[in-house]
Amino acid sequence: MESSWGTESTSWAQRAPPGALRASPGHREHLLGHGELLLISLRKGLSIRDKMRAAGVLDDFLKHIKYDPVKKYQPSQGSVVRVPVTNHLDSSYFGEISIGEPPQKFLVLFDTGSSNLWVPSSDCKSPACFNHAKFQANDSVTFTPSGRSYTVSYGSGAVTIVLGSDTLKVSSITVTDQEFGLTQDEPTQPFYFADFDGILGMAYPSLAVGGMATPIFSFYFSRQPTYEYGGELILGGIDPQLFQGDITWAPVTQELYWQVGLKLCGCQAIVDTGTFLLTVPQEYLESILEALGYAVDCNDTQSMPSITFSIGGAQLLLSPSAYVLNSNGYCTLGMEVTYLPSQDGQPLWILGNIFLKEYYTVFDMANSRVGFALSA
Repeated sequence: MESSWGTESTSWAQRAPPGALRASPGHREHLLGHGELLLISLRKGLSIRDKMRAAGVLDDFLKHIKYDPVKKYQPSQGSVVRVPVTNHLDSSYFGEISIGEPPQKFLVLFDTGSSNLWVPSSDCKSPACFNHAKFQANDSVTFTPSGRSYTVSYGSGAVTIVLGSDTLKVSSITVTDQEFGLTQDEPTQPFYFADFDGILGMAYPSLAVGGMATPIFSFYFSRQPTYEYGGELILGGIDPQLFQGDITWAPVTQELYWQVGLKLCGCQAIVDTGTFLLTVPQEYLESILEALGYAVDCNDTQSMPSITFSIGGAQLLLSPSAYVLNSNGYCTLGMEVTYLPSQDGQPLWILGNIFLKEYYTVFDMANSRVGFALSA
């Protein structure tokens, strides 16, 4: 079976305008393919879904929310940002940053499907915030409140986020006057069960409240992740030790998310590190299920076909060992259906961690392109 998909150096400013992520002077010359790379180790914890299932609250939670996996990618109105809470149920890769002087540490989900940075505030009184690191504004000598706010609307409730500015440190990068959000409350379910404290969005700055530009960066997700090592985020370029062969490049078709075109099917795909599954348009999922025989038997996984994505002239295969999830001997497909089109009306795919574990991915904003190479 074939799902055909195809299409086809940045220096950082010395001083950044408010809200823009830039390197400190010592790290301005990080160009694609050379220069010093900044490595951020990613951790892999239990997903929110797994922790809610263990706590016996998952089924009831899913009954009371309307799951819409592509609602995250629909245009927001005014100061209201709508995000499907279930989009993060399976997200489990995160890394450490610090905010403020002296630094306050947080674990964040590095999310190429959004563009805002937020962490819990010390003013937040919900159980989800008590279970996570909270930013203490009064303890930072460099914090500046902005007085502005926006709302993130989740399926289980809305969250008010107040904006402020402070010093952000990611690896050895130091950013002064970085605008970020402080949550005033959070839905207990599911965020009480999240291993990460907040989210650092890495999509195009036009999506962000306040705007946050990102340099060229790349992601490596381990095929056998652990909490101590789930992969790496590389700021400033690429690490050839983490992939095999050449990089295949695809132009970004709409500079909001990291969206690329798929050949032959006339589709669009968003490359999203904040989504776990492979999300398939409804009109294509049925043919995939038919080719796979609908039911998944763990004993028959090796005989199942690979899914081939055609991109930039290269054939990128997704083997059954990648798209079949085995949970204690119970196997399911790592796919879910979507029914909404992309912004230009074409069917929308979402390439989440299921795909990205197989392919080292480079996000090159300066040249509006995404690169893929087989992971080492």
